[in-house]
Amino acid sequence: MSLRLAVRGLILMDNRLLMVNAWPGGKSDLLCAPGGGVEPHSSLPDNLAREVHEETGLTVTVGPLALVNEFHDPDRDFHQVEMFFRCTLVSGDPYGEWTDPEGIVTERHWLLRQELEMKRFKPSSLPDVVWADGPAHYDPLETILR
Repeated sequence: MSLRLAVRGLILMDNRLLMVNAWPGGKSDLLCAPGGGVEPHSSLPDNLAREVHEETGLTVTVGPLALVNEFHDPDRDFHQVEMFFRCTLVSGDPYGEWTDPEGIVTERHWLLRQELEMKRFKPSSLPDVVWADGPAHYDPLETILR
């Protein structure tokens, strides 16, 4: 089994968190923070800035680590570790049109905490981490959702 490393951005604007669809083609209503798999020979912040730009058309500055989350699929050979970083929007239209070149992200949502809590999202600890200050948080291993 190989371990997949991914990075995700926690981007707040007017107390709203940017969330995107987690599966292409509307296969699921599950939301997640923008980001994706780490490419070798590039730093975690560089990978995250690239992924956020691809998925949302936005340019961000990557800040401190806020959360490390693990999930796996016990029915197949899949285990992913995600590192969530606080990010600051630098440029781009947060409500404008964009196209993810990989065709995965087709929706983006700016959600208040109470709006997020009415949606399906992962990881479960996200609201408590996003809207709090403090040291980085660790989520124990979760089973993947679809």
